[in-house]
Amino acid sequence: MFSFIKPASIVLAEENNIGINAEAAMIVEASTGKILYEQNPDESLGIASMTKMMTEYLLLEAINDGSVNWEDTYTPNNYVYEISQNTNFSNVPLRKDGSYKVKDLYEAMAIYSANGAAIAISEMVAGTETAFVKKMNEKAKELGLENTTFVNVTGLPNSDLNGQHPEGTDANGENMMSARSVSKLAYHLLKDYPEILNTAKIERKEFVEGTQMENWNWMLPGLVLGKEGVDGLKTGSSDFAGECFTGTAERNGMRVITVVMDAKGNGKNYTNRFSETEKLMDYAFQNFTSEELFSANYQIKDQSTFTVSKGKEKEVEVETKNPLSMIIRNGEKENYDPVYKLNEELFNENEQLTAPIEKGEKVGTMTYKYVGEKTDYGFIDSQSDGQVDLVTTTSVEKANWFVLSMRSIGGLFSDVWSSITKTVSGWF
Repeated sequence: MFSFIKPASIVLAEENNIGINAEAAMIVEASTGKILYEQNPDESLGIASMTKMMTEYLLLEAINDGSVNWEDTYTPNNYVYEISQNTNFSNVPLRKDGSYKVKDLYEAMAIYSANGAAIAISEMVAGTETAFVKKMNEKAKELGLENTTFVNVTGLPNSDLNGQHPEGTDANGENMMSARSVSKLAYHLLKDYPEILNTAKIERKEFVEGTQMENWNWMLPGLVLGKEGVDGLKTGSSDFAGECFTGTAERNGMRVITVVMDAKGNGKNYTNRFSETEKLMDYAFQNFTSEELFSANYQIKDQSTFTVSKGKEKEVEVETKNPLSMIIRNGEKENYDPVYKLNEELFNENEQLTAPIEKGEKVGTMTYKYVGEKTDYGFIDSQSDGQVDLVTTTSVEKANWFVLSMRSIGGLFSDVWSSITKTVSGWF
């Protein structure tokens, strides 16, 4: 099978110089959301049919909440029919009198990037494309997708929609996102609806009308630029956006998400986005691994004992509940220091925990601080993993009134004696 793998010397090049010939690029580890590489991550750029990842997200959300069923059927209106017949776009032709199941339309959109099918889905979910676009932008805000604007459900230029672009959007508008937001959308799509891959990895399929659909993701193992472990996710291409691709692949138990936007190369041949994606994937898989940074029951020296107020015991220790593992660069394990993040609401003004305390009670989390010389890009989402629970090692019962009284009296006498001692010492 044809391959255009670059030499290892290029793949293993210095950070920020791995030769990605695109306007923007990202790599994210899928299980934790750890960012492994970024290039121009926050500029808002055209996304073309990568738009359909949001269309897919909202459809799967509707399927999940029961408002739409895979077996529900749809008959095209004039607008959807006309768009589906346009051979300048990626499409499966729909008949005016046809009746199509949601499942079939979804597969046409996910595998073949069918634009008429995408609009049909939006109408099934929200009634109109206009209402669906509103949901897209609302979901973008909910997911924290900054530098993002949706004007339609397909990624086509609004100017190509025969004057029937969604109400309230610019007649010449384009869908726009940053590489960071595209990565975050893909991260949530895989995390919330992992079943998306069952369709995204289909290489070829026949649509109900007999149209042969070959997946536009040519990096799927059975297609012309097949690459090990690739099973998604969504391509995009237009004069405005250039060649774009959000890819995902899994090898040796690690899954990465890659994004390239406006990939450059030797003319418009639809392979530039894949050659740049291959560089990203090889860089990730050859330079990063999952490492256990700190074991379960880990304690930071001199920071793991806390004073207890009103308890039978005056102190309690804390430790990590689980191991803290992370995707890190090979050979960098020693460059991570543990850091406690305590739940301040559980501590009084004297920085004490108050009894009673249960064994295993969560009092905060432990995360890490990178102290190496490379760049740590952080996580794609604030809710991403990168920490473990910090829990108490023993229980501490609340002391009874007598013990508390004696402590109070003892404290009083201690304070009085201390005062007398200071006064007397001042005489001499």
